[in-house]
Amino acid sequence: MMPEQSKHNEDTEKTDSSPHKEENIASTLIEYGKTILITLLVAVFLKLFVVDAYCIPSTSMENTLLVGDFLMVNKLAYGIHTPRHLPFTATSLFSFTLSLFRDVHRGDVVVFEFPGGKNEVKPVESVNYIKRCIGLPGDTVEIRFGKVFVNGIETNFPMHGKNTIHLTDNVFRRNAEMYPEGSAFGDVNYGPVVVPKQNEILKIDPITFSKWHIFIEREGHTIQFNADTILIDGAITSSYRVQQNYYFVLGDNRDNSMDSRYWGFVPNDHLIGEALFIYWSWDPEIPVYSLSEKYSTIRWNRIGTLIR
Repeated sequence: MMPEQSKHNEDTEKTDSSPHKEENIASTLIEYGKTILITLLVAVFLKLFVVDAYCIPSTSMENTLLVGDFLMVNKLAYGIHTPRHLPFTATSLFSFTLSLFRDVHRGDVVVFEFPGGKNEVKPVESVNYIKRCIGLPGDTVEIRFGKVFVNGIETNFPMHGKNTIHLTDNVFRRNAEMYPEGSAFGDVNYGPVVVPKQNEILKIDPITFSKWHIFIEREGHTIQFNADTILIDGAITSSYRVQQNYYFVLGDNRDNSMDSRYWGFVPNDHLIGEALFIYWSWDPEIPVYSLSEKYSTIRWNRIGTLIR
């Protein structure tokens, strides 16, 4: 009887262990799922609010930044900016900014959401730009024969900028393409312009209407010019109070950069963060499947470079 009983017990143990194995597998899968979900949520949170990676697509910041440079951007540098669009879509979201650490400094290389062309209230698509901040809220910016002056003082040319500025304006860019509408500015003889500051009072009349109407509409108001009368949100007025701070930005390759000279000021709520350092760099024109050739284009001397 003993051997049969022993065999019976072994069979019972084998039968009873099967449900336990299934439970263990299910429990393990649930734990893995939780870990993956938490990891994804943390990654999304970090991308949206803390740090993000960007790749340089154009030559406007040469030679400080080259096409094919990959950057890390500190999104907390100027505070917490909640997303203005649903990730991976053009759907607008209600957003706000919470200042925490410091304000933008002159000379910072900033990443921001493109506010739109000079005659666009909203851009056709959501796209991020990177430029150098030249003018802070309230500053007077002027370019004379390619030299930049802020509040009457000449600023130093960026250490690694591409200084190919001509002494005369590009006739193809003069007047018609310059911001604001109706100005007689050129690309190397520009301004002076005063960078709008929060709570600043702008004079609005038939002469300045063309200069400010897109700006005011971008701040969420309607403005009309009717029989020598200016109406903002349907009320007759001769002034407008600026709602937020703005910045004037230029590319380090100023002869080949579409920047504040062409489309205006960067609103504070469009700021994304400050460029920190280059974590990777290679020639983007070489296809990845050409591994040996692609490897030969890696710019080792640029990897880890702080952006100044």
